[in-house]
Amino acid sequence: QVHLAESGGGSVQEGGSLKLSCEVSGFPHNNYCMGWFRQAPGKERERVGTIHRRGGTPNYADSMKGRFTISQDGAKNTLYLQMDNVKHDDAAMYYCAADLQIDFQTCAMGPPHPLFDNWGQGTQVTVSS
Repeated sequence: QVHLAESGGGSVQEGGSLKLSCEVSGFPHNNYCMGWFRQAPGKERERVGTIHRRGGTPNYADSMKGRFTISQDGAKNTLYLQMDNVKHDDAAMYYCAADLQIDFQTCAMGPPHPLFDNWGQGTQVTVSS
């Protein structure tokens, strides 16, 4: 059974940094796409970025480029999101997602959240002034 578990959320000062983690388990092989998404109250879920489990360059949403870095540790089956120079508008619930049906090429193009079937519970990020 596929399971995704985010951690690392919390309160961060504006301008500060935070690193989120997502442990992924239960996939029968390493041919799947992973991503980070976020959703603030009253707003739609938006893509932060995606990366394929087999590697490649992460694809970031335009508004996320420059301050967010997605990486992974294959040995730990863990996906990371490094958030730097955090802004007030970054406050949201952050989710990781993964899907076997999204192939490597599609993953590299930054698929939207409706294509992902497997989701974690989310980790909350709040930003203080």
